[in-house]
Amino acid sequence: MDLFDLTGKKALITGGASGLGLAMAEGLHEAGAAVGLLDIAENTPSIAVEMGVGAALAPAFGVRADLSRPEDLERGFHEIVALLGGLDILVNNVGITRRSPTEEHSLEDWELVIRLNMTTMFLMSKLAARIMLKQGTGKIINIGSLYSFVGGPNQIGYTASKGAIRQMTMAMSNEWAGRGINVNAIAPGYMATPLNAAMRADPEWHRRVMDRIPMGRYGIPGDLKGTVIFLASPASDYISGITLPVDGGFLGR
Repeated sequence: MDLFDLTGKKALITGGASGLGLAMAEGLHEAGAAVGLLDIAENTPSIAVEMGVGAALAPAFGVRADLSRPEDLERGFHEIVALLGGLDILVNNVGITRRSPTEEHSLEDWELVIRLNMTTMFLMSKLAARIMLKQGTGKIINIGSLYSFVGGPNQIGYTASKGAIRQMTMAMSNEWAGRGINVNAIAPGYMATPLNAAMRADPEWHRRVMDRIPMGRYGIPGDLKGTVIFLASPASDYISGITLPVDGGFLGR
């Protein structure tokens, strides 16, 4: 359907070389968008090359950058945009967590998580908006979490950052929606990724989580493809400022 067609669009995905970021990049690419992966992983360029194989597909590019360093973030951003030849869609996906009881949580861990999860989103969105405001159109999609809505035990920095992403999404929408930029967020539920592998291996934690998810399973990265295509496409042109859970029903129980 034309409503979901991204042919000719140019999308940048941070943290796009693996996990949820890679799945969303693949979804946007399958919908017709040229994609640029911005990630610290050494194999980021080769992952993009593999994605771009096939004459019928749009191009894909990969650039390595340490997004925790503002100067490297800006370099990587401009390099990807130059390769893409413009920017229509930004997916702010990069993020990490550090687990420990709050009374033992180090300042170093707090500052690292806040910098990578929250400050990076602010800086990337600001750079993208300068382009999108000039052209009068654009889509910014921030990646939150269930912890954008509920408190996560033993993850004080991660929970703070994901709560902030929901608020920042609304604030940016209030500024930019009337100027052509839709700003929304996705809140993935408990997904089967390396980020929570240790928790999923804990039988008691697994039982508690499964008791709360009506669908009775963890999400997989591919579960985000349809959502990111929707929020990047004309189908969502009158939607801005929301944080959309993709959680198997977790928040409804």
